[in-house]
Amino acid sequence: MSTSTTTTVLPSVEAIYKAKMRLRGVAEPTPLTYNYHMSEHYGCRLYFKREDMQVVRSYKIRGAYNKMATVPKDKLANGVVCASAGNHAQGFALACQKMQVKGKVYMPSVTPRQKIKKVNLFGKEWVEVVLTGDTFDDAYHEAVRDAEENGKEFIHPFNDPRTIEGQGTVGLEILEDCNESLDYVFCAIGGGGLVSGLGSYFHQLSPNTKIIGVEPAGAPAMYESLKAGEPVTLEHIDSFVDGAAVRRVGDLTFKIAQQVVDDMVLVPEGKVCSTILQLYNEEGIVVEPAGALTVAALDFYKEQIKGKNVVCILSGSNNDITRTEEIKERSLLYEGLKHYFIIRFPQRAGALRDFLNNVLGPNDDITHFEYTKKHNRDSGPALVGIQLQQWEDYNRLLERMQASKIDYQTLNDSKMLFDLLV
Repeated sequence: MSTSTTTTVLPSVEAIYKAKMRLRGVAEPTPLTYNYHMSEHYGCRLYFKREDMQVVRSYKIRGAYNKMATVPKDKLANGVVCASAGNHAQGFALACQKMQVKGKVYMPSVTPRQKIKKVNLFGKEWVEVVLTGDTFDDAYHEAVRDAEENGKEFIHPFNDPRTIEGQGTVGLEILEDCNESLDYVFCAIGGGGLVSGLGSYFHQLSPNTKIIGVEPAGAPAMYESLKAGEPVTLEHIDSFVDGAAVRRVGDLTFKIAQQVVDDMVLVPEGKVCSTILQLYNEEGIVVEPAGALTVAALDFYKEQIKGKNVVCILSGSNNDITRTEEIKERSLLYEGLKHYFIIRFPQRAGALRDFLNNVLGPNDDITHFEYTKKHNRDSGPALVGIQLQQWEDYNRLLERMQASKIDYQTLNDSKMLFDLLV
């Protein structure tokens, strides 16, 4: 973290409390639940702040509604506009419906129909969805242009004082509901609105609580910005954790984060996938990738949190069931339980049978096999995916391949080949 902090006035406790008053009957207070199983596992007292149970299944309604509720009525009469491909759009849509304000949501043309349907569901006749461009940046520029040309208020998903104050009500509720002093709060970071609001509230009322920001390893925008001492724009990001994958954090949220974030943790996307499956299988909790970030971070902080009071914010549960297979695949790859190879099999009868009998272990399973026989060659390459029961089985598999003089190439660590073939 950078030491060159530029002091910015933090959202006040009073402003965040006023946001809470505005949100009554709109954003429901969400539970702070004690988790027995994980508390025992990590040797701490672990609580989940269940923003996944919010009416739009994420905290985003808090900031969107608080921002709109503070816009002068004559300005609202011109309509409001936002850009989003996810949770902010749904919070914005519900706010428009509750306040009966005409809103327009700009979304990338590649946005899944399920998300578009949910925006229309929450916004009803008050919201129009416009699909434009291929990326969020395309949608964002169109939304800003519409706002400027037509005198509409642009409702920013994170880089706005009123949005930040609305998200800060998450921190207010945590301190109201917890009967003991908190040592750590783990908070996912995308653009930085949630950590700025929540962190500001804790900074003023519970300064001994350490705020730990969590980002996906493939989109470390706040991490790199804090390290550089100024906001940086990432050239490339992995957008898998879409609720927390931005190329650049807000200028305002960065300045606040400099003052309120005590440490940052970067979590590999595969680890996020393993945590999604763990939360579902062991706790019965459905979360989106960004919603699993804070729990996934605990393994990287397990020594520090022993004996401590800890809160993880489950920020959202807008997960698409069509992503389940990808989530399982990424988890298996991260855990070292699935490996892909290019194997050159001799083009003779029984070559595959020999491989199954002599190389494959008793608990190994072929889950992917692509092979085209080429008659004019004495061997042909096959793409083979093998799933293991334990990660330790991998070295034994390689030993048997070498003993059988198998001609192979691993793909898991060859990103270009892996992306091309798998």
